[in-house]
Amino acid sequence: MEGSFQLTKSHWLFIVLAGLFITNAVTAELISNKLIEIPLSFQVGGMKIGPFVTIVGILPWPIVFLLTDLINEFYGPKVIRKLSWITAGLIFYCFIVVGLSLLLPAVELPNSGLSDNKSYNLVFGQAQMVIVGSIAAFLVSQLLDSTIFSFIKKRTGSKYIWLRSTGSTVISQLIDSFIVLYIGFVLPGNMSFNDFLTIAPTNYVLKLVIAIALTPLIYLGHWWLRKYFFTPKDLELNPNKS
Repeated sequence: MEGSFQLTKSHWLFIVLAGLFITNAVTAELISNKLIEIPLSFQVGGMKIGPFVTIVGILPWPIVFLLTDLINEFYGPKVIRKLSWITAGLIFYCFIVVGLSLLLPAVELPNSGLSDNKSYNLVFGQAQMVIVGSIAAFLVSQLLDSTIFSFIKKRTGSKYIWLRSTGSTVISQLIDSFIVLYIGFVLPGNMSFNDFLTIAPTNYVLKLVIAIALTPLIYLGHWWLRKYFFTPKDLELNPNKS
């Protein structure tokens, strides 16, 4: 059709990456009101450390780490910042929809297996404060991550992918891990401050370990995208690459 907009491979790739980014971020916020135990323990100087307790919302974050790096690398920090704001807005939209759903009484059918009013409100009512904390934590950490990533890349060029990927995560996730737990759990009274001081560092260390473990996948992702989606000329002409 005359005048129609033609999407290139890099456009379609961005749509897929952005869709995955948003889906994993929103999913993490909706499930983060559940604590889980990581069955790992070790001895340090005769003292047993572990097992560890953290929020189940940590599960989708490895994908967010990977996608943040790839979008930042190939589409630029401006794009990842705008995508972060859009994602925060969509998380807030979920907050509104969930809030409205809490106001509607459930029709409790006998033996239906569906959630009754009390069970539904218990799960999603608590998730509301988690979502509030997550929006604040998500925006602060993502904007900080993109800034640090860009800072390191300007000084190292195309070298040291691991440094800009892990280096940005080390600082951004330190802030994220503490903000989301404090606003989402401590302020509503669902977690004591002493438990917070135990769980928040665990949450941060786990995210950091995951980020380091993902380094080979980040290199693989860079190789795959350069080989099949971007030519050297594309990268040279990309105004958002730095």
